[in-house]
Amino acid sequence: MKRLSILAILSLVSFSMFAAEEAQNTFLPGLKSGQELFIITLLGIMTLICAVIIVVTLNLNSQIRNIFKPKTESSEFEQAMQNRTFWQKFWSLKPIQFEKDQIMEHQYDGIAELDNPTPPWFMYLFYITIIVGIFYLIGYHVIGNGKIMNNEYTEEVTIAEKAREEYMKKFANSVNEDNVKVLTDAKGVEDGKKIYTQNCVACHGANGEGVVGPNLTDEYWLHGGSPKAIFHTINEGVPEKGMISWKKTLNPIQVQQVLSYIVSIQGTKPANAKAPQGDKVEAAVSMK
Repeated sequence: MKRLSILAILSLVSFSMFAAEEAQNTFLPGLKSGQELFIITLLGIMTLICAVIIVVTLNLNSQIRNIFKPKTESSEFEQAMQNRTFWQKFWSLKPIQFEKDQIMEHQYDGIAELDNPTPPWFMYLFYITIIVGIFYLIGYHVIGNGKIMNNEYTEEVTIAEKAREEYMKKFANSVNEDNVKVLTDAKGVEDGKKIYTQNCVACHGANGEGVVGPNLTDEYWLHGGSPKAIFHTINEGVPEKGMISWKKTLNPIQVQQVLSYIVSIQGTKPANAKAPQGDKVEAAVSMK
């Protein structure tokens, strides 16, 4: 009964921990309240069943031992067991005067080994790992909503997207055609290059030499070469010539970064550069 009580307490503690985690919506996100209650109840029942199985197994093990190794303890042994020290009880040790009955058959260099049982605290810890393992298996691999790598990544991406939206509301939209400036810091230009590489290479070439679209490295511009004009062209596009509007794809800061990169490659004279198109605009090379 002592073991049964301890296991029952452990089961209730594990079940309470799981319920608390569920209350925080971190273990079973996305489920309705009725589904959550059903799953929690099911797991609680499974925990109690596991506890009962463990208790029954221990009792059967004890009975089998009694069958093959009947008890021969005398009243003296029982008295000594009751008078054991705290540490002897904690480690489940028999009184020292009865150790001769626990000596195992094999000996090495006169050193004998005692057949002491596994300490109860260790066995209870082992039972706890079994219970926790069951919850882990169900939560992470059966239901699949545990915080495994994919779920953690998705959660972090969601948080990052929210942070980005907040950032855009505060800062990004403050950049427009009237106040846009060419960035001169290395990070801003490098970020612009990455955006250019992802979105603009097909029409303007890897080095801005021009393919379908015009050459971006010379002083000739079809729609103006000032930062304001370039910002407007990228943002609004030129539909009649096949250039789409990027304002729905790129935020104002990203447009500013792209135009800064375009200005940075002015005069680089890449190989296979397309012939000049439009009007010469010296202001395009200005970094102001």
